[in-house]
Amino acid sequence: MNDDMEQLISVKPEYASLEKIEAFIKKETSFKTKQEYDSWEVRTDSNVQVEKCVFIKKSNMHGVRIHFTKDDTIQVSYIIPNKIMDAYFGKSQKIHKNIIEIVMGTIRQALLSGSQKKAFNEMTLVLSKMSATRDE
Repeated sequence: MNDDMEQLISVKPEYASLEKIEAFIKKETSFKTKQEYDSWEVRTDSNVQVEKCVFIKKSNMHGVRIHFTKDDTIQVSYIIPNKIMDAYFGKSQKIHKNIIEIVMGTIRQALLSGSQKKAFNEMTLVLSKMSATRDE
């Protein structure tokens, strides 16, 4: 996954909760969406509880995860929703990789990067409607 498949969006006050974002997505799109505990990047709140995120699924291979970084700013990150596919095609968290993992990672990126970027752009275009900086 490329770093350019993450985006910060300042949201209007009326979208300042995960519930309101989830309702907006359900109303504006045909994408599957739900709130769940963030298992892609385990983040904890001040009470050391795992934080939730809004998860949008376009297909088994394309989705985004949304969480708040500040009261009015969301981070949108590309994910592969299917856990098995994510294990194979997703971003490896390993620090040290052997040569086969490096070569296979390069091949996977070459094969998937175009469709991943297209899906990410499509989903973030919808989310930009919630942006506080968007012109009306």
